[in-house]
Amino acid sequence: MSAALGSTGPRVAPARAAPLCRRALLLPAGRTRVVVRAEARRPDYIPNRIDDPNYVRIFDTTLRDGEQSPGATLTSKEKLDIARGLARLGVDIIEAGFPVASPDDFEAVRTIAMEVGNDVQPDGYVPVICGLSRTKFADLERAWDAVRHAKRPRVHTFIATSDIHMKYKLRMTPDEVVENAVAAVRHLRSLGCNDIEFSPEDAGRSDPQFLYRILGEVIKAGATTLNIPDTTGWNLPHEFGGLIAAIRKNTPGAENVIISTHCQNDLGLSTANSLAGAMAGARQIECTINGIGERAGNASLEEVVMAISLRGKDQMNGLYTGIRPVHIYPMSKMVSDYSGMIVQPHKAIVGANAFAHESGIHQDGMLKNRETYEIMTPESIGLPRQEQDRGIVLGKHSGRNALSSRLRSLGYELSTSELDDVFKRFKALADKKKGITDEDILALMSDELHQPKVIWELLDLQVVCGTMGMPTATVQMQGPDGIARIGVGVGTGPVDAAYKAIDSLVRVEAELVDYSVSSVTQGIEALAHTRVMIRPAGKMSDQGYSEHAALGTVQRQFSGSGANEDIVVASARAYISALNKMIGWMSVAQKVAPRTRSSSLAAGAAGVSMAGVSVASGASMDEAPGALTASAKQA
Repeated sequence: MSAALGSTGPRVAPARAAPLCRRALLLPAGRTRVVVRAEARRPDYIPNRIDDPNYVRIFDTTLRDGEQSPGATLTSKEKLDIARGLARLGVDIIEAGFPVASPDDFEAVRTIAMEVGNDVQPDGYVPVICGLSRTKFADLERAWDAVRHAKRPRVHTFIATSDIHMKYKLRMTPDEVVENAVAAVRHLRSLGCNDIEFSPEDAGRSDPQFLYRILGEVIKAGATTLNIPDTTGWNLPHEFGGLIAAIRKNTPGAENVIISTHCQNDLGLSTANSLAGAMAGARQIECTINGIGERAGNASLEEVVMAISLRGKDQMNGLYTGIRPVHIYPMSKMVSDYSGMIVQPHKAIVGANAFAHESGIHQDGMLKNRETYEIMTPESIGLPRQEQDRGIVLGKHSGRNALSSRLRSLGYELSTSELDDVFKRFKALADKKKGITDEDILALMSDELHQPKVIWELLDLQVVCGTMGMPTATVQMQGPDGIARIGVGVGTGPVDAAYKAIDSLVRVEAELVDYSVSSVTQGIEALAHTRVMIRPAGKMSDQGYSEHAALGTVQRQFSGSGANEDIVVASARAYISALNKMIGWMSVAQKVAPRTRSSSLAAGAAGVSMAGVSVASGASMDEAPGALTASAKQA
């Protein structure tokens, strides 16, 4: 059976009159435009049913599937920050992690359940906190122990159902797989868990008849949500929509549970497949901020949500969500900063070019009426336009109040101490750069606030390099004991020398997996933004491992970012950020202080062999600043 993406799908109740909160935006030439600020009130939460048949639950798995992206390891603090942001965004379910993966993952999920999962809003909203688990009883118990503190706890368990997975990965017969799944659901029920999600992994390539059978059995055992994953991104929209419709029609008891979608993006169809599933009757969509996740990623939350917000009423039989879109852009920025996963410029909704217009024809149309080329406003997703900054130009004479006002317009509410830290960096930059743009401010925000817990801090850095001798770097750093120390390094380039000087003090062995540098804005005074990715190496190469939901035991990679008008300083800040994240994660995972070893890292400059080094415009990271797309000065 199949349902074309453009078809009406199964019959649903007519759309309810959804009260929307709107405001009028004053645009140039006196034009006004209505912008949706909030969706209709969400129905009361009941695990296995939704009283409004047009409501679609948003299940965010950024903290679980998204974190499985290489290098996207998050600290417990970062996970808590993201979970709080997701609650502000209004997601219905937060999949907070895979608790059995490591002690740090367990504590992170538990903390989110206790804090975010009990922060009930005046309208009664509080997100469901979910933990992922395999069907092993030890995993199930660990997951339940992590989430049970939430007001609305859920455990999500899964087992593969495609022939290739059962034969080669599980080495189990179909009967054994059914028995395993049923036992897992029953065990969760015995623990006291009444909100249970079950996923037949690789459902998109599974035998439909077997799917109907196993799904019917887990419903009888007590499952409340059936998640249908297109694990490899294999399905086309009409196929996946047809699969959802067929499951609803042929699975015994399907009318008593919620059908969910989880679509990977291997063919670039995750959003289309998710929407096709919703049009065919699925009432939960699993997605991630920025679409991050395994391989090519997951369905992008911002794409799914805005598609339903803009087209749900007229083209999807009245579907709507409870998401507050104005928080989309701040969340996208936070996840990008914390995960180290850069948002591609042409990414829908949140990319740097999403609301940029360079073509003369397009610009002419935009000047006459924005709706000629924009189907939504940037303000609707929390991204204010610079032209609406009320004439305030930030520079070296700007005060704390002007900076605070601009930060609020960009979606940031800072404490006094946080504002002090950002203001110091702002003034230092303003002394060297005439005009401070929003992009500069966002880069400073990322570099000051979106950083892991400080273990080692860069105080000063000086580099001597050129054609007359060996590049040499001297760094002054403050360690966990609060004592300032000085280290010296000699390398093949200024970045390599700086990294070796840092290694001489930190003494934690790491391998540089990836290095990239780009400019925040254009011009010779532009800020440089650097990202690095590292993993434990040398005598520490056997550390940093955790359980992966699908791949078993894997070694984690740790990302870091830094911003400065000096490329070498930005590179050093990024490297120290990654080291802090790695040391902090391993300290929690091992429940002991990190070992101190001499680093064997050799990376960071031209002429040094590294895995996956990329620099803007193909320039060496130690070339003259003019080689970059938009330059940043070296020391």
